[in-house]
Amino acid sequence: MFSIKRDKRTLSVAILMLSYVKRMKLNMNWEGREIYMDNQRQPLGNRKSEYAGETGAPPAVPNEDGKKEAAQQVTETIQQLGQTGVPTGGETNVFCMTIIGQIEGHIVLPPQNKTTKYEHLIPQLVAAEQNPKIEGLLIILNTVGGDVEAGLAIAEMISSLSKPTVTVVIGGGHSIGVPIAVAADHAIIAESATMTIHPIRMNGLVIGVPQTFEYMEKMQERVVRFVTKHSAISEEQFKDLMFKTGELNRDIGTAVSGEDAVKFGLMNEVGGIGQALGRLNIMIGERKAIQHGGITQ
Repeated sequence: MFSIKRDKRTLSVAILMLSYVKRMKLNMNWEGREIYMDNQRQPLGNRKSEYAGETGAPPAVPNEDGKKEAAQQVTETIQQLGQTGVPTGGETNVFCMTIIGQIEGHIVLPPQNKTTKYEHLIPQLVAAEQNPKIEGLLIILNTVGGDVEAGLAIAEMISSLSKPTVTVVIGGGHSIGVPIAVAADHAIIAESATMTIHPIRMNGLVIGVPQTFEYMEKMQERVVRFVTKHSAISEEQFKDLMFKTGELNRDIGTAVSGEDAVKFGLMNEVGGIGQALGRLNIMIGERKAIQHGGITQ
């Protein structure tokens, strides 16, 4: 009698264990001496050194859903900002920012236009300024211009950064791209690049009253003051280039090439990425020496 009860009890325990194993869907791998969950394939292991903390919980392993989500976030960042991420300072101490196409301001441009949204650049500049691992900024420009106030906002942000900044104009830095190009501590232009200097213009409804033209003149003076303050060109020379006739077919102004931009005092030198990074590293070294109380030669 006792033997029959004991067998029934043993059989009941075995059934419970089989049902538990079936419910958890465990797959035992005796060669690797590891147990895996079929649904997530996360190693459980039996060594405490593999666990995080004293709770005995296994370390988090990214699953396929997490990888897909991370890849989707990178893709969205590239589509929105034109870059793979905001400044993190992981592998380099220099953050590279690109300003390409048309600078978009308060009005959304048509979808076929290649644009740079100023509301995306401003938080990146703030993040680069606050990140202690970022020691310098490299701004690459190839822009046709765009919104005047948005361009001036970007230029003011760049000029107010405490960290060393270098701009490189490749292709073109036209219109409101000129103040952005000269806003950095050191401005470089490619030999084949050009910069178009012309008066500002207004799109949309224009009221034919003197106040409208006075407003445009004040806006233009803001551009002139900023450029002459952050470069070596004189106000007279800059206005001569701006109001020059016969240079452009359908506009008033001047298309300045790379060497001429240096000659006029707009840019500091003709060069490319190598010269820009070399100059930026020198400025970073000088800043470190000053912060540590050293004397730069």
